[in-house]
Amino acid sequence: MNTSSSTARPVALVTGGTRGIGLGIAKALAGEGYNLAIGGIRPEDDVRSTLDALRDRGADVRYCRGDVGDRSTRTSILEAIRDHFGRLDLLVNNAGVAPKQRLDVLETTEESFDYVLGANLKGAFFLSQAAANWMKQQKQENSERSCAIVNISSISATIVSVNRGEYCIAKAGMSMVTQLFAARLGEFDIPVYEVRPGITRTDMTAAVQEKYDRLIAEGLCVQKRWGEPEDTGKAVAALARGDFPYSTGQVIMVDGGLTIPRL
Repeated sequence: MNTSSSTARPVALVTGGTRGIGLGIAKALAGEGYNLAIGGIRPEDDVRSTLDALRDRGADVRYCRGDVGDRSTRTSILEAIRDHFGRLDLLVNNAGVAPKQRLDVLETTEESFDYVLGANLKGAFFLSQAAANWMKQQKQENSERSCAIVNISSISATIVSVNRGEYCIAKAGMSMVTQLFAARLGEFDIPVYEVRPGITRTDMTAAVQEKYDRLIAEGLCVQKRWGEPEDTGKAVAALARGDFPYSTGQVIMVDGGLTIPRL
């Protein structure tokens, strides 16, 4: 185990943390004084500049490569964090994939369903399970430790897109994962939150930029702009600081007012 003074800093695991919303979260947490374990599927050489930029913010950064939908990957990630940092204070379940092909719900394939739910839901559930057991142990050893889990879902948890139903189902499931773990971990004072971004400017939404530029200009959102990864990062940073200590199981909306019912 790494016994350097860096282990005195809290440690966050951010899955899917090398780009998009995940990177926005990682930057915000580095600014809050967290060391970082960053999950991703690309080779480390391909993300080295991103990792170095996070290190420039003062964080000790460990890259944990692999698909969180795979059991052996989840085990190896947590073992690497234990060996390098010796602790885990915050889990941010952010990793997610879109369907490789957008198909109507009347045509969606089982292969696409399994692919999306494996990465977006199954991985988050079982990584939360493993992390929660470790956090529970840490709290039992030191009741002053602050641990938390933050799940990044989407407005797609409640807003239907019939050409990517498997994605919507995965995000709706993430909401229940949040409530389940919040209820189970309450006795250990480990809060669990859901952050629900709206239309956010990332590589995942680049292909539909023109469509949403038009819809946003026409009033789709109360605040007439795209969400940025930094918007979600700020929300997660507030939760990591403990700014919402009596709100376990709750949803933090980061959608520019898109989901406000309006006439």
